[in-house]
Amino acid sequence: MKLLLSLLVVSTLPTWAVPQVLPMRAPLTAVAELVNGGPRIFSGERVRLKCSVPGKVSAEWRYQWFRGGEQLQESEYFVLWKARPQQSGKYYCQGLRTTWISTQHTLHSLPIEIEVDGGWAILQAPPLPMLVGETMTLMCRVRGNPRLTEVILYKDGVELQRQSGPELCVTNLTLQHHGSYWCRASWDGLRQTNSVISVAASVSIIEVLTEPMLEIVPNDPLIHKDHMLLVCHVQLNAREPVSHIHYYFYQDGLSLGLASSQDRVTVLRDSGRYWCKASIPTLGLKRLSEPVPYGRVTGIHQGPAVSLQPRAPSHPDPMKGPPQTTTSIQPSEPLTFPDVSGDSPNTLAPGVGSDDGTVVWKDF
Repeated sequence: MKLLLSLLVVSTLPTWAVPQVLPMRAPLTAVAELVNGGPRIFSGERVRLKCSVPGKVSAEWRYQWFRGGEQLQESEYFVLWKARPQQSGKYYCQGLRTTWISTQHTLHSLPIEIEVDGGWAILQAPPLPMLVGETMTLMCRVRGNPRLTEVILYKDGVELQRQSGPELCVTNLTLQHHGSYWCRASWDGLRQTNSVISVAASVSIIEVLTEPMLEIVPNDPLIHKDHMLLVCHVQLNAREPVSHIHYYFYQDGLSLGLASSQDRVTVLRDSGRYWCKASIPTLGLKRLSEPVPYGRVTGIHQGPAVSLQPRAPSHPDPMKGPPQTTTSIQPSEPLTFPDVSGDSPNTLAPGVGSDDGTVVWKDF
């Protein structure tokens, strides 16, 4: 009986000794936010920052604050009391907690840049990039908040607006509104008129849907050697969630398939000019990439080449490769080709072409 019990204990030891592999978790990232004040303040004013760790986490987290490479203090909130210009800089935080195994650290938060101005005027501008079509509100602040009689807004040295209030609005933004802004404020004092100028503030304007960029991957190991991969790179900058982006791909004026929510497509390897289109129907936005040549391409075209024949299907014999088709085009007659900006066909007027007889799509 004792021998049997000893064998049972020994047989269970390897099971206890097998280490368990725990799943790896992505590291958490701390979040720093501005609670009171603004990114630009006058000297003597106060600004308050808060650090947190997002998600369902325990209350055992502690928080460290940094400015540049200097560690400041350990607390959830960080306050600049009667701020001085020397305290300007980029502030960020990190979460940490101690367990019975080790001390866990989060990744550093994104920095918040605080500028402490010792002058008399500040132009408060949006810290984040504005989108094309939005309305931008700027505030010309003056130390002591006197009653202003005139405020002038400048952009890149040119007067843009002139009014009596400190709040300035720029509507229907375009990419041309990107630049440096500052303001001049005036008010009446004792037997004199005072006038001050703010430091310049940079304003960034970006498009909601950037211009797509087509990438051709001819040697992708995951696809057949007679095919290649087309990838449409585009960036969506929207305040609110929107529906999927619709992607279209073209070769030499012909569509390579229906719209898809996938930003890539596999096509038969063939010489020609390729491009892609990104569209968001709910926002009425559509952007087209620049054409990208692949292989041997003849002629100079400013847009999609015109073809009189529909695309032939894939060749039944993959060893022979894609069929070669030569089309003779006479510019003396109107030509019709697919419209990449919509569903209706366009007509190319006769006589539009280059010196060598190559037809060019002029209205893109």
